[in-house]
Amino acid sequence: MTVKLQLALDFVDLHRALLVAEKAVPAGVDWVEAGTPLIKSEGLDAVRELKRRFPDKIIVADMKVMDAGRIEVEAAAKAGAHLIDVLAAASDATILECVQAGKNYGAKIVVDLIAVADPVARARQVEALGVDYITVHVPIDEQMRAKDPFATLKAVSEAVSIPVGVAGGINSETAAQAVAHGASYVIVGGAITKAKDPEAATRDLRRALDEGAVIPTDLFKRAGEAEILRVLSQVSAANLSDALHRAGVLEGIRPLFPGIRLVGRALTVRTYPGDWAKPVEAIDAAQPGEVLVIDAGGVGPAIWGELATHSALQKGVAGVVVDGAIRDAGDIMRLRFPVFTRLVMPNAGEPRGFGEIGVPIRIGATRVETGDYLVGDDDGITVLPQRLAVEYANRAMDVLEKENRIREEIKEGRTLAQVTDLLRWEKKV
Repeated sequence: MTVKLQLALDFVDLHRALLVAEKAVPAGVDWVEAGTPLIKSEGLDAVRELKRRFPDKIIVADMKVMDAGRIEVEAAAKAGAHLIDVLAAASDATILECVQAGKNYGAKIVVDLIAVADPVARARQVEALGVDYITVHVPIDEQMRAKDPFATLKAVSEAVSIPVGVAGGINSETAAQAVAHGASYVIVGGAITKAKDPEAATRDLRRALDEGAVIPTDLFKRAGEAEILRVLSQVSAANLSDALHRAGVLEGIRPLFPGIRLVGRALTVRTYPGDWAKPVEAIDAAQPGEVLVIDAGGVGPAIWGELATHSALQKGVAGVVVDGAIRDAGDIMRLRFPVFTRLVMPNAGEPRGFGEIGVPIRIGATRVETGDYLVGDDDGITVLPQRLAVEYANRAMDVLEKENRIREEIKEGRTLAQVTDLLRWEKKV
C-alpha cells in the first residue's frame, strides 16, 4: 500500500497557499488540504480554488466540525471537498450527522483525535459510528513542547480497522517513522509550507514515505530540553524576541563590536557600581559555556576589561553582558570575546566585594535568573527564561522557518507588503 502524502495549507492568505501548492503538489502530494486557518480566513472559496487548480487530487477540508455537522459537511462537499474533518471531541450526534451528510453528498469523514483524553477508546467509538478515517494529531502548541504523535499513532492504528493518519510536525527525518507506526496517510504542513524550496521538500518527504529513508534536516523539527542550545544557536535574538511576543530584550545593552554571536546560559552577578570584585570572582564560579550577566546599576566606572576577558577565555566563559561599563574595548575586540554592555569608558572602579553571584537580577524591565538562556547578536540580547525554554526555543525556530519562506517569496518578485497582504490584515477601528 502506498502511503498518502497530505499537504496541509495552514495559511491565512489564499495567494500564499496556492503559491506553495503549485510547487509542491506535482512533486508527490496525493491529498491537498485547505487548513483550518485558511478556511477561517478565506472561507470555502479556498476549497473551491484548490479543486479548480488540482482537479485530479483529493481535496481535504479541515473544518474541525464541532457542531452543526450536516450543514458544515454539506457546504464543504458542495465546495469540492472529498474528505472533511470533524473533531473527535464533538458529540456522537454531530459525528453521526457528518457521516450521514457525507454519504448524501459523496464525501468521506475524517475524525481528528486532537485533545482527546483517551484516543484509543474514542477511535474505537467513532469507527463504530461509521467514519472513514481517523487522524492522530499533535497540535502545533503541543509540538512546541516537544511532544510527538508516534506512540499514540501505533496504539490507535492497532485498535481500529479503518485507515489511520498522522499529523504533528512530521518532517523528512520522521516520515518513515510515521509509516512504521501504522500511518496510512501522513499530513505534512510546515516541512513543506515553510521550506525555501517546497518542491524539493516534497520530493524528500515522498522518498522518505516510499523508501523508508531518513533524510536529515536542521529545520521543521522540535527539540527537547537537551537540545535547547542547539536550537538557539540557529536563531537570532530577533527570532527569539518575536517568539516571546516581542519580549525578553535587555534594552540599552549593545554589542561591543559587529558580528558578535552569543548563545549560552546565564550566571548572574549583582555588584555595586564600579565594584569589579564579584564580576571577577564569578569567572571562577562559571562553568564552561556560561554567560556572565552583570547588574552594575547601569552606570560607570568600568567593572570589566582586558584582563578579566583573558581570564574568562581561559575558563571557557561564553561571553559577558554588563549593565554598566566596560573598558579596554580595542583589546577585547581583538580577542573577539562576546561582550554586550551599556557603556564604554576608560576609568575603572575598585574591588570592594559588594554584591552576590547567582541571584535574580533585573536589567531594565527584564528579570534574569541563573540558568536562563541568552541569545545575542548585532541586535542585542534576548533572554529566554529557563522555565519556558523548550517551548519558546521551538517557537523561535518556527519564526525563523516562516521568515525563510517569506524571504523566498520576496526574492521571486513581490514586496513584503504584498506577501503578507498587509493592508488586509491591518486592525480595523
